[in-house]
Amino acid sequence: MKITMPKHLSLQTQSLLVLMAVAFVILLFSPREHKFMYNFERGQVWPYELLIAPYDITILKPQELLKAERDSVEKNILPYYKIDPSVAKEKINHWNNDCVQRWQGQLTAGYDIWIRNYLEETYEHGIIDDALNQKLLLANQREEEDEEEGHPIYEVNLLYEQNESKKHPITLFLTVKDAYQQALYRAAEAGYNPDVLRHVNFENYLKSNISEDVATRSNVVREEQQKIPNSTGVVVAGRRIVDKGDIIDDATFNILASYKKMYEDKSETDSTYIGRIGGILLIVVVLLMGLWFYWIVFRPSIFHQLKNTIFIALSILFFVFVTELAVSLFHFDVYIIPYLILPLLVRIFFDSRTAYFSHTITVLLSALFVTMPLEFIVLQMVSGMVVIFSLKNLTSRSQLIRTTFFAFLSYSILSIALSLMRNGALENADAMHTLGFAINMVFLMFAYVLVYPMEKLFGYISNISLVELSDINRPLLRQLSEHAPGTFQHSMQVSILATDAAQSIDADVQLTRTGALYHDIGKMLNAPFFTENNQGGRNPHDEMTYEESASIIIKHITGGVALAQKYKLPPQVIDFIRTHHGKGCTKYFYTMACNEHAGEYVDPAPFTYPGPNPFSRETGILMLADAVEASSRSLKEYTEESIKNLVERIVDGIVADKLLDNTPLTFREITTIKETFVAKLLTMNHSRIAYPKLKKEPILSASSEEQPESK
Repeated sequence: MKITMPKHLSLQTQSLLVLMAVAFVILLFSPREHKFMYNFERGQVWPYELLIAPYDITILKPQELLKAERDSVEKNILPYYKIDPSVAKEKINHWNNDCVQRWQGQLTAGYDIWIRNYLEETYEHGIIDDALNQKLLLANQREEEDEEEGHPIYEVNLLYEQNESKKHPITLFLTVKDAYQQALYRAAEAGYNPDVLRHVNFENYLKSNISEDVATRSNVVREEQQKIPNSTGVVVAGRRIVDKGDIIDDATFNILASYKKMYEDKSETDSTYIGRIGGILLIVVVLLMGLWFYWIVFRPSIFHQLKNTIFIALSILFFVFVTELAVSLFHFDVYIIPYLILPLLVRIFFDSRTAYFSHTITVLLSALFVTMPLEFIVLQMVSGMVVIFSLKNLTSRSQLIRTTFFAFLSYSILSIALSLMRNGALENADAMHTLGFAINMVFLMFAYVLVYPMEKLFGYISNISLVELSDINRPLLRQLSEHAPGTFQHSMQVSILATDAAQSIDADVQLTRTGALYHDIGKMLNAPFFTENNQGGRNPHDEMTYEESASIIIKHITGGVALAQKYKLPPQVIDFIRTHHGKGCTKYFYTMACNEHAGEYVDPAPFTYPGPNPFSRETGILMLADAVEASSRSLKEYTEESIKNLVERIVDGIVADKLLDNTPLTFREITTIKETFVAKLLTMNHSRIAYPKLKKEPILSASSEEQPESK
């Protein structure tokens, strides 16, 4: 990930601008209302001083009570149905026309009038379709089965043309089929022949004219619900609300909840709004500036690359943003959010102190959004310490599982302690918090998965990747062992020396070991030209000039870098290949060239490595270990004195050549490295005990021992 900013700005200034941009984003979604200054729960003891109403407080009904009243109003309002007069008009006109045009002369006197009257009466009472009738029957069936849901519907509000409504019994509603059957029955009662109705296809004059009016009922319900008062009374200004030590009962809880809502609503419109926004901005800026000053004083290496600031700043912003969403939008427990992922990732890529400081800033910023900030800060800060202390280096999943368990334990213990401190007993809320902690821990285990994408996105390297790269079965190392076995053994020995030296001065051990294993991979491109791979064979340098030989030797740097890039090794490992000789000289060939041209100037450029010189403690250690290990092979005897003299001469020569000037290695650390080299070389090249020669054949069995005596 490459971040570019104007070149005239220093990296410190660029980092500051990034943090200020984060501060502005946090301000955009920060809480605008003035938070209520008290935390309270139903059934708890009031821990604060006497609270007096500062102004008239309208006591709001509890939401559950208000909802119950609104639901009751809705259940008691009858459904609305509307009658369509055009249907009756259409079908009666249809009958009148058919009487004249189709049935004239076929009907005896009275039939046409009776049918017309029946149609008028039936349409006035209402004809409903089968689907609407079935819906009404099912609704009544449910009401009868569950008395708590309401009462059966025996009548509805029927709307007419002028939007006038009146209650109408549903028993008067008929379906088309029912209306037809009723017509046949009533015709027979009135002395008319039902077959006449069948003959004139009476069902053609029947049609549904009733429909449900959901919109009208919704409007009526809304209007009636708005008439329900939201309050149950008023606490006048100056009246006592609650005193220290009082139990918060239902009535007091309702008053406090009403006071809180009025307080926060008033804060959005009062004259202090701008001041509160300014206060939030000042807090955010101060906290982020504190992080920036920490980097300047204690971790200036953060400023070497702008991506470091981007990574930490975006991590902080992400968790603050998720906290705001949890509190204001989705309303879930903030303890589900895995804040501990941030210190874990920062610890993996940087160091423990930076991880804890970044975590502290994140927690303090997130506390601006939560309802109980003190409890939140205590839980997150202590758990963050536990995580950082329990995870020195992440190299395996088992370490993360152990750390996750410790974090869950610290969360749970602290939550119980805080609950006991507040109430003297555990509550149901504690069980919910414990569930949140468990979900949190599941998310925390995904930190292992996040390491790889963070490495690729920001160009970091973790101990997990270094451990994987240092496996000698990796393709590149396996090729090195096959094509340049002497170099492979040299690299293994160098890695042992460098690893011990790094550990002795508290440098990055795993990075040093991995860099040492890969530092000479370029030699396998021309393996026979290097002494360790050409034991007893023809020396190919005998047929070359000293400049040509030096060029071949130097190419193991550039060739190694190209090979590492081809196999996509991380830049941090490639740095060891570039710097393990620095801008040093191939002294053997340069000295031979000078001897051959005695008294003449010999240009050192063809004999000089391209560099750069080491710039970190780890790359500096590798340069020293590489030179010492290679030179130790020329010793005829391995005694403490000879090894010590060799180490002193090689290390002092590198220091004298100023090849370590760009590293932060101190003289004390270099002295420690020398002592480590001497001790390790003595162990690696220890003399073995001489086994005695056998002067007499051994006696093979007890029976053979007894034979001479028997003779």
